Amino acid sequence: MALEWDLAADTVVIGFGAAGAAAAIEAANGGAQVLALDRFAGGGASVLSGGVVYAGGGTSVQRAAGVADTPEQMLAYLRREVGDAVTPATLKRFVDSSPAMIDWLAAQGVPFEASLCPYKTSYPSDRYYLYYSGSELSGFGRAVAEPAPRGHRAKGRGTSGKQLFGPLAASAARLGVRVETLTRATRLITDDNGAVIGVECATLRDAPGGVRARYTRMAKIAAKPGIYYKPLRRALERELDALDRRHARTIRVQARRGVILSAGGFIANRAMVKEFGPNYRGGLVLGTTADDGSGITMAQQVGAATDRMGNISAWRFILPPSGFTGAILVGADGRRVIDESRYGAAVGHALITEHGGKGWLLVDDTLMRTAIGEIKRQSTWFQRAQFEAMRRSAVRGGTLEVAAAKAGIDPAGLRATVNAHNAAIDAGEPDPVGKPAEFTKPVRQGPFWLLDVGIKPSLTNPCAMLTLGGVVVDEQTGAVKTAEGNDIPGLYAAGRTAVGLCSDSYVSGLSLADCLFSGRRAGRSAAGIEPVESDNAITAEGN
Repeated sequence: MALEWDLAADTVVIGFGAAGAAAAIEAANGGAQVLALDRFAGGGASVLSGGVVYAGGGTSVQRAAGVADTPEQMLAYLRREVGDAVTPATLKRFVDSSPAMIDWLAAQGVPFEASLCPYKTSYPSDRYYLYYSGSELSGFGRAVAEPAPRGHRAKGRGTSGKQLFGPLAASAARLGVRVETLTRATRLITDDNGAVIGVECATLRDAPGGVRARYTRMAKIAAKPGIYYKPLRRALERELDALDRRHARTIRVQARRGVILSAGGFIANRAMVKEFGPNYRGGLVLGTTADDGSGITMAQQVGAATDRMGNISAWRFILPPSGFTGAILVGADGRRVIDESRYGAAVGHALITEHGGKGWLLVDDTLMRTAIGEIKRQSTWFQRAQFEAMRRSAVRGGTLEVAAAKAGIDPAGLRATVNAHNAAIDAGEPDPVGKPAEFTKPVRQGPFWLLDVGIKPSLTNPCAMLTLGGVVVDEQTGAVKTAEGNDIPGLYAAGRTAVGLCSDSYVSGLSLADCLFSGRRAGRSAAGIEPVESDNAITAEGN
C-alpha cells in the first residue's frame, strides 16, 4: 500500500541550527529542493552559543590580524585534542579546508573582525573577535605546535551565536530552502529495503495563530533564560508538552533523495545523561529542550550504530581574569589538578574524573588584587557575575593551613603543593604540572584565598555541559552507518547528532566548526554530489 505524503522535498533536514543550515545551503546549491524541520523556531543551541568557529592554518582573519599560522601547526595541535574521534585523513581534510570555511561563512554574510585579544580568556569581551580559544598556549599545546589564535568569533555584542546563525538562515532562505517550524520529527520512515524515504512528524503548522505564538514565546524563554534556571525550563516544558498533546497533528514528509539528522545532542535528556554519563549531572544544560537525543534515537530505530555516548564536555572556566593563569588549582587532597592555562573543558574533565568534581583555586593577596583590577576590563557581564560569585563564596586565611582547614582541604597536602610550586619558580625549573613559565606566579603573600570551582549546581557560577557522542557516520559522505559498517540508504547525520571532530575533546569553536564541516558534507551528499578529495575544492560560494 502506497504511503500518503503531506509534504515532500528532495532533501529533508531535521533540526535547523548551524549544522542543519549548512546542510540545507549545500544541498540547495547542489540543485536539491530542501525542506528543513525544526521543533521550535530554528537556531537550536547554535543561536545560544558564543558564535565561535575554530579555524586556522592561515585564514583571512588571521592574516588581517598579523597572525602567522600554518596547516601543519594547526594539524599538530588538533591531533592532540581530537585523538582518534575521526581518522587522520578526515582531520587533515578539515584543517586543509579551514581557511576556505571562513571565506564560505563570510560569503553567507557572517561578520568577522581581525581584532586579536591580547590576553588569555575563556571568551573575549566585545572589543575582540580573534583569540586563543583552546589550550594552544598551555604546556599541553606548546609541546606539539607553535600556538596560534584560532577562535573566530562572529562579530556582535554579547554572545555571538545569533550573528553566526542569522546569516546562515538568511542564505538558506535566499536559496529557496523551506523551513517548517514547530514541527517535531518523531520517526523515520523506511521502505521495504530499509532505505529512509521520509519522516513522520508532530506539527503545530495548522494550530491557531495564538497557540503557535504562545508556543514560540514559551520555547524562546525556555531556551534563554531557561538555560540558566532549571525550574523555569521544566515548568515551560510541561506547558509545551500540553500544547503538543492538544494541538499537534501527525504528518508525513517524503524525502526523495535523503534525510539529514542535525537535531543536536542529548544533554537535555536527563535519563540519557544518567545512563551514559552519570558523573555529569548538576551542570548547566548547554542546549535547548530539543537537545533530547531524539535524532540519535530515531537513527538507532532504523539500525544506526552509536559511539562515544559517554563523552560529555564539562566546562569549568577560571578565566578571566587572565591573572588567574598564575593561580593554583587543587583538589581536596591539596594536589594540583591541571595546568591552569588549559582550556576550561580540560579543567572540568580533570575535576570530574580525578577529583570527584571538587576543586579550589588558590590565590594569594597580591594576585587577587591584580585579578580584581583585570576583571573590570577583560570580562563580559556573565564572566563578571561568575567572578563575583566565586569571590563572595571564597574562604580566606592568614596562612595556607588556616585557609585549607576552612575549605576542607588537606593542609599538609596544600603546603607541600605550594612549596613545590614556589621552589620550581625560584630554581628556574619546569612547573610541576607543565604550565609555561610565563604564567607561573609564586604564592607568598597572605591572606590566601581559596575559591570554590567545584562541579555543582549554581545559578551564578554554572558548569556548562554538552554531549559529544552520537551516531557513526561515513567520514567521506556523512551517511549514517550500521553496527556492521554498512551505510543506511537515504540517511545522513551532522553536528552533535553524529560522532565528529570534537567527540573526544572539546575546545571553544570546535563544535560549531564541526557542525559546519559535517553539515556541508551531508548536504552535498544528500543532494547527490560525489565527495571530493579535499574541501578546498569547494569554493567560498559553496558551488
